[in-house]
Amino acid sequence: MRLSARALSGVTGAAWRAGVALRGQDVARWFPGHMAKGLKKMQSSLTRVDCVIEKIVQQLEEGEGLRNVIFTNCMTDENVRQVIPAVSQLIGSSHRYHRGENVDYCVMVAGIPNVGKSSLINSLRRQHLRKATALCPAGKATRVGGEPGITRAVTSRIQVSERPLVFLLDTPGVLAPRIESVETGLKLALCGALLDHLVGEETLADYLLHTLNEHRLLGYVQHYGLGGTCQDTGHLLKSVAVRLGKTRKVKALTGTGDVNVVQPNYAAAARDFLQAFRSGQLGPVMLDRDLLRGHPPAETEA
Repeated sequence: MRLSARALSGVTGAAWRAGVALRGQDVARWFPGHMAKGLKKMQSSLTRVDCVIEKIVQQLEEGEGLRNVIFTNCMTDENVRQVIPAVSQLIGSSHRYHRGENVDYCVMVAGIPNVGKSSLINSLRRQHLRKATALCPAGKATRVGGEPGITRAVTSRIQVSERPLVFLLDTPGVLAPRIESVETGLKLALCGALLDHLVGEETLADYLLHTLNEHRLLGYVQHYGLGGTCQDTGHLLKSVAVRLGKTRKVKALTGTGDVNVVQPNYAAAARDFLQAFRSGQLGPVMLDRDLLRGHPPAETEA
């Protein structure tokens, strides 16, 4: 993404904020009931599972000791056809114990919320079954969405392949009962793994703006047609609201009575800013650059 000369001139003399106020300590203790229930159900289902697929979205470094990693894109079905052969090879070379007499394979899909587990199942069905029925249009067997919590329970077995005969278990997204820090919680929320209202959309927008500026990822300047970079989140959200026509009417008390005043809708502007980031309209962004540089996230306050 290319910035205009006017935007770059604003970068040259910018004095970036030293930090951001980390609010939302409750995020670090968030473990909703459906997640705890789903985790217990997943544990009890392991006796009828041959293999577990962990769906993740992260940059993998060489030398981490990871094996059997397949990079897929479930939106375009890229490399998805490699999954079933890899699963078959793993199961065929392992002891199946009490499942040794079963001709079918049962695979569990696990991962954090909103990582794309249901999308992987639907992609596998498109690639290996190519079916479309009234109950399952275009081979889609599980609901998907852009927010966490779409899958709230361990589902029944879903067939994804005939030869070999493979069934998958879709599961709800699960996290550790306690997130290690508030900043980690903010990053998870920015990626859509946590519900926005747990932190606050404007708080997330503030953290996102600080992160983008800190790493000189200034795609938002061009995306919103700004005259330069912004250090104040309120100023940015006001500019976004005015540009997109996101306003609201509020009543103001005056000496002559109530008067309707039109104000920028900061919450709506924050939602648009977050959605632009999540949909890639602000360019590629890696939130964990500080970890790669050896700077751990701020600790959670007691």
